[in-house]
Amino acid sequence: MAPSHVLRCCQRGLAWIPVIFIALVVCWSYYAYVVQLCISTITGIAEQIVYLTFFHLSFVMFVWSYWKTIFTKPANPSKEFCLPKAEKERYEKEERPESQQEILWRAASNLPLYTRTGAGAIRYCDRCQVVKPDRCHHCSACDMCVLKMDHHCPWVNNCVGFSNYKFFILFLAYSLVYCLFIAATVLQYFIKFWTNELNDTQAKFHVLFLFFVAAMFCISILSLFSYHLWLVGKNRSTIEAFRAPVFRTGSDKNGFSLGFRKNIAQVFGDQKKYWLLPVFTSQGDGLTFPTRLVSADAEQAAVPVHPEPSKSVTDVPVSPLSESQNRLLNNEQHVVNAEDVPADHPPKSAESETFTVSMESWS
Repeated sequence: MAPSHVLRCCQRGLAWIPVIFIALVVCWSYYAYVVQLCISTITGIAEQIVYLTFFHLSFVMFVWSYWKTIFTKPANPSKEFCLPKAEKERYEKEERPESQQEILWRAASNLPLYTRTGAGAIRYCDRCQVVKPDRCHHCSACDMCVLKMDHHCPWVNNCVGFSNYKFFILFLAYSLVYCLFIAATVLQYFIKFWTNELNDTQAKFHVLFLFFVAAMFCISILSLFSYHLWLVGKNRSTIEAFRAPVFRTGSDKNGFSLGFRKNIAQVFGDQKKYWLLPVFTSQGDGLTFPTRLVSADAEQAAVPVHPEPSKSVTDVPVSPLSESQNRLLNNEQHVVNAEDVPADHPPKSAESETFTVSMESWS
């Protein structure tokens, strides 16, 4: 036990090396820009004030969003997704996968789940012993299930998911602004030092390397930032971009897409005044998500739906919608008859009709 514990501690310590490296680079860039460039090299007072003002503004927002991305704990599934003690013991004793799935189907009958495994089974984490909510995945580095997991980022030594995805996007945005501002304002002095128009001082070394480092980070961050903006517009995570989520009707890479504006609101929230601030404003609870096509499911709780006037149905079995789903589906949902509902879990009552609640997707 002791060697494994020591090894685990060493791994956790080594995981902070990329973060420490970034912190050292940022501290050096602050010293090189403020002291060596603005104070020692630039002679104009007005230019110094303008440069220092915009530099500190971008620096504060960059550090703030980076800090929130690192130290915001990933959100985990709630207790309702854990198997009851009796069911957990039965699950562990069962050796047949079919019997284990029967236990999971009963446990998940009252949970708002729309995604399945590739084989159509309930998504269950043996490590955390929880039924996985939609878009939830187990992170081997953090050794936990993370809600709406995007990826594990070594540069922040944290899992990027539902609780800090907005912070991660802002971290990329402000780091790009920080590097672009440095590269743009340092360029003229970089040329002057390179052409020997300025005297060789200690500032020359810092200014030359400051431009190279800022330009290098600009190129690398720009591609990553552009990719994640595309993911936000499509309402996908990095995992879903490589492997489309599987619903009861099959895999659908656009299953969670609600249209461009609503996709952005899922991450940044409804109030635009908070979009650029690293404060949590994402919609929902991370456990349930509105989908492009919400199909009725007989194994979940029956919720009364008012059909069209021509229908005489009182109770229609549909999956329970979260508060965020009801808000997004408001004034845009309509009920249509579904004749191709999967037969693997038919409705319990033959007299009730099954309907599909679909939302109009627009971009």
